[in-house]
Amino acid sequence: MPHVERGMVVGLFGGSFNPPHPGHLLVAEIALKRLGLDQLWWMVTPGNPLKSRSALLPLRERIMLSRSLARDPRIKVTAFEERLTTTFTAHTLAHVVARNPGVGFVWIMGADSLKTFHRWQKWREIADLVPIAVVDRPGATLSFLSSPAARALSFARVDENRARLIGRRQPPAWTFIHGPRSGLSSTAIRLAATKR
Repeated sequence: MPHVERGMVVGLFGGSFNPPHPGHLLVAEIALKRLGLDQLWWMVTPGNPLKSRSALLPLRERIMLSRSLARDPRIKVTAFEERLTTTFTAHTLAHVVARNPGVGFVWIMGADSLKTFHRWQKWREIADLVPIAVVDRPGATLSFLSSPAARALSFARVDENRARLIGRRQPPAWTFIHGPRSGLSSTAIRLAATKR
């Protein structure tokens, strides 16, 4: 787990990154800027319980590719979740928060993840544990915002003009950040590679 100091605000950006691509980097850069983060942990997961592992690149390769892409020194590429022997975000976040008192953490996700967030194990506990920043992705933004989780948490939504303050807010709190969007997806990259 990367080193942090009390008082810092840290973004937690987890995913399979299978493979990582400039669209992921764009989400990380938007989060750093719009949320005023001191650090962003690019958390390469061993695997996603909602996705097949059959096409999953080895963890070491995904870490190496992520590090070659994310060169900002505030971005810390890490795979500490493997040592926790869990693939569930709720367990990982509970561990991170307990180990780092006095640090403000924000869960970073793309809008495409918001659409299925209600299917994540203990998603309500995640929302009660750390604030969430949802970064816009190509597609139907309005459908993401009408997802079951967005509707259930509508009372806790923070206007994006106040996004810089979200890392210091008591959860549940979430914001939706608009900005430049990338149409790249790991799935499309893998499909293109198999067709070669």
